[in-house]
Amino acid sequence: MTRGDGTLTAVITLSSSGRLSHLRRQQDALGGRPGPLRIVVWIGDDEPPSLAAEIVHRVAPGRDGLRLAAARNAGAARAIAEGADLLVFLDADCVPGPYLLDRYRTAAESHPNAILCGPVTYLAEGVDVVDSAALDGLTSPHPARPSPPDGATVPASPSEYPLFWSLSFATSAAGWRGAPDFDEGYEGYGSEDTDFAFALRDRGIPLMWVGGAHAYHQHHPTQSPPWQHLDDILRNGARFARRWGEWPMTGWLERFEEAGAVVHDSGGWRRA
Repeated sequence: MTRGDGTLTAVITLSSSGRLSHLRRQQDALGGRPGPLRIVVWIGDDEPPSLAAEIVHRVAPGRDGLRLAAARNAGAARAIAEGADLLVFLDADCVPGPYLLDRYRTAAESHPNAILCGPVTYLAEGVDVVDSAALDGLTSPHPARPSPPDGATVPASPSEYPLFWSLSFATSAAGWRGAPDFDEGYEGYGSEDTDFAFALRDRGIPLMWVGGAHAYHQHHPTQSPPWQHLDDILRNGARFARRWGEWPMTGWLERFEEAGAVVHDSGGWRRA
């Protein structure tokens, strides 16, 4: 999997049994030889099934839920130990566009100390993600995130750091070593990726929007607002607020407040 020039790309994916079908489609899209080193970090409380990935690493849930921050840190450490010089983090829901890995590598070569983010397109139910040419025709990046022209790499302004998304991002091995780890005090849903972005900004580490590094998010049912994650959002949001002086995910919190489930006072947000 190492190229003739000695480079090695690792694709690091977090998954549990609830996203297994999405994961298998992603791994198929990444397959082939030569290809990237596929590292799956299994975050469920069960044993991982047989997978096509070359490496499966286990990070069990904590007291308060899935340990997404710890899993990303562990996946990166394993990738670097295997000799990877480019780390690509891709959610199990996402399949890579045909140029994602190349665009991330080109950007990392020009910006070795930066964290790199490509656009993500949300797909409708029933879309065949096997045909990469068909995916290319469905490209419609989420409007809330920057999407530069193909081949362009644009630095994020300080106000754009909260737009960082962990669905699809990358960095060189040197860039990872120079960046803060994800804070493993976050467990369960939410805030660990925004915390990472704020820590990047605090240290002056560049965040770059990478045109053409398209990922495609496979459809699955969701709740809006995510009632199943209410307690995680309150717990992790409070941790974030203690560190950064403001609450994340306020859109969800306001929806919960409208429904009478939470209240906002001088101490922040809490259950009603």
